[in-house]
Amino acid sequence: MASALSDRLSRIVKEMRGQARITESNVTDMLREVRMALLEADVALPVVRDFIARVKEKALGQEVVGSLTPGQALVGIVNRELAATMGNGVADINLAAQPPAVILMAGLQGAGKTTTTAKLAKHLIEKRKKKVLTVSGDVYRPAAIEQLKTVTAQAGAEWFPSTPDQKPVDIARAALDYARKHYFDVLLVDTAGRLAIDEALMREIQELHAVLNPVETLFVVDAMQGQDAINTAKAFKDALPLTGIILTKLDGDSRGGAALSVRQVTGAPIKFAGVSEKLDGLEVFDAERHAQRVLGMGDILALVEQVTAGVDVAAAQKLAAKVKSGEGFDLNDFLDQIRQMKQMGGLSSFMDKLPSAMAAKASQVDMGRAEKDIKRKEGIICSMTLKERRKPEIIKATRKRRIAAGAGVQVQEVNRLLKEFEQMQDMMKKMKGGGMMKMMKRMGGMKGMPKLPGMG
Repeated sequence: MASALSDRLSRIVKEMRGQARITESNVTDMLREVRMALLEADVALPVVRDFIARVKEKALGQEVVGSLTPGQALVGIVNRELAATMGNGVADINLAAQPPAVILMAGLQGAGKTTTTAKLAKHLIEKRKKKVLTVSGDVYRPAAIEQLKTVTAQAGAEWFPSTPDQKPVDIARAALDYARKHYFDVLLVDTAGRLAIDEALMREIQELHAVLNPVETLFVVDAMQGQDAINTAKAFKDALPLTGIILTKLDGDSRGGAALSVRQVTGAPIKFAGVSEKLDGLEVFDAERHAQRVLGMGDILALVEQVTAGVDVAAAQKLAAKVKSGEGFDLNDFLDQIRQMKQMGGLSSFMDKLPSAMAAKASQVDMGRAEKDIKRKEGIICSMTLKERRKPEIIKATRKRRIAAGAGVQVQEVNRLLKEFEQMQDMMKKMKGGGMMKMMKRMGGMKGMPKLPGMG
């Protein structure tokens, strides 16, 4: 959806250059492109109609402000209305209840409820400093109970045991009692999903809701469902007082078709978005930032947050002090830089957050190959002895052959890594000698700059 809508908007903006004001004719032309992109993204037809009508109403006759062209002005209106359709801003999770605050997770089988429950537990522990207990009421799939046990442990929360021979309502009561007695802040209840909506599922989850009286009832929906998400959303909205939505698999191709549809159908705010399969791949949903991403403007703020979260500040300060003191930059430091890149999610995780023009240029780099190259470099350095890492100058032919064999690569790969390391080392020396600005002047402003690990 992002690329299709962005491409269409870019084209119409170019066509509208030089026009003094927004007219019914140029608005109609642009909205035809927007409508097609939304329908291709599997946004529900009633939602598309309503969206187009709102944009048209706000755009017609509007004077072009300042230096904005009509095309740019229309993109601004589309951006604001996209954000409004998805809920405007951020809807925080509600934990204002006598502990434990109960959160009921609802949705169809395959939407990713169990993994999302663990992701939410991790988020609440790390971002809200809460003591979290999880429990599974999915007695129809024993594997689901075991899966929740595993991912809960990985998230750092506590798991309450349940078995397939128990009734979901009895499990819920026991878990709630345990959470109260052991002073848990939050109880996350993972419910049973089905392959399709059925009356038995809805009755069961209504009973659970009555017993638990949750402060949040979150509807977990697969962002790649598109049109099907509407029917599911309607059924759950009729059965339960939904307080929020969690979109999973938002890193897939749909890029917001379900986000636009589900929010409008349920009236419930989108609170979180699953952006990767990892347990830390859950983001607080920001409608304005997601609208910008959909329009190909990127999400630079999310990119900055990702980098900041992934960077080990203490390690960075230690390296800076080391370089400043003249101790030199060795292969251990080079390895740390590679590992920090991996910790931030690798190169590919940045792509989705870049504005479309930058992403198009970056896409010319084979990201899969670059990621493999980073892992290969890590393997080569790990095959070296501590002495070799501290004193790379001792690595001659015999040592190179041994290192290559240990890492499962050719000697040429070892030579290439050492060459890149020398370039990086040289850059660090110049930073020590006269600061970054002087180094840039010497290098002719980025000319001759060594490539990042994995980009060469």
